[in-house]
Amino acid sequence: VWEASGYLLSLVNSVLDMNKLESGDTTLDSTPFDVIELLREANSLAQIQAERRHVGFAVNRSLVDVAHKHLLGSPKHLKQALMNLAQNAVLYNKEGGSVTVWCKEIGFSDDVAVLKFACIDTGIGMSEEFQKHAFEPFMQEERDDARTTYRGTGLGLSISKGLVEQMGGTIDFTSREGEGTSFFVTIPFKIDADFKEEPDPVDVDSINLAPIRVLLVEDNDINLEIAQFFLEERGAKVICARNGQQAVDLFAASDPGSIDLVLMDIMMPVMNGYEATQAIRAMDRSDAVTVPIFALTANAFSEDVRHSLDVGMNEHLSKPLSTEKLILTIARYVMK
Repeated sequence: VWEASGYLLSLVNSVLDMNKLESGDTTLDSTPFDVIELLREANSLAQIQAERRHVGFAVNRSLVDVAHKHLLGSPKHLKQALMNLAQNAVLYNKEGGSVTVWCKEIGFSDDVAVLKFACIDTGIGMSEEFQKHAFEPFMQEERDDARTTYRGTGLGLSISKGLVEQMGGTIDFTSREGEGTSFFVTIPFKIDADFKEEPDPVDVDSINLAPIRVLLVEDNDINLEIAQFFLEERGAKVICARNGQQAVDLFAASDPGSIDLVLMDIMMPVMNGYEATQAIRAMDRSDAVTVPIFALTANAFSEDVRHSLDVGMNEHLSKPLSTEKLILTIARYVMK
């Protein structure tokens, strides 16, 4: 049941991604990111999948050569495109086979760096006939028990191609049936000229949130219980509200400055998080404008982030919640 539900979830997400690409609704970001850190995260996930299928996974470090690693772009979509290729390379491999990846900067002019990513496997490869249709949605090569054995959705390559081309890049491959496939992705990125080295990272285990008072607004009992537990474990005092209207009433009834932070769910009955945030910001009291308000929401698209900021929220934290990110973000706003 667990494996089947995971497969269905993957299929639904892929169909939604494909639909957004085809309808032109995919919105790319232009945010700063470290491409080496992004690749490290993607490779870690791919390596776990490879180990489960007894496939070797390695980075060819002799070919890794990136002079400008701090870039501007859409890291979420870049990671998705590369992860789709890596997942396919693992999925359509042989036990004891291998996947090798690398990235190099192949060009630089003015404020743009051109990066080339490679994903090379020793898997089952593709026939010459299938290669003509490899990027078409829902395409899988018809082989004996192929769909049963590999259980792919047939959308990974289509999504990767669509995302890469939206980012102004190209994707191509070479393949030999029974020997493996090599994918190459080339994308230009603007260089992040404003990047500054961050200070040494804070040890999240050393952060104590006492005596911070947090207004936690969440209508889901389990989500509320989990968030309350982690906050109180760090020493914070938590005041709970089950909808936006309760949050507004509790904030209005509190002494000015007594609430240090508001953690606001978005989708709630009576009054949603956007409306509650606007109501708090409109109050005639000194802390209404200055109190940090973070969105805690499953709505993780870039337009959702922008809407949160537009209504007066300071941060947008996506569910499932990273406790480490939550604690570090709180500390950045309220710790003296």
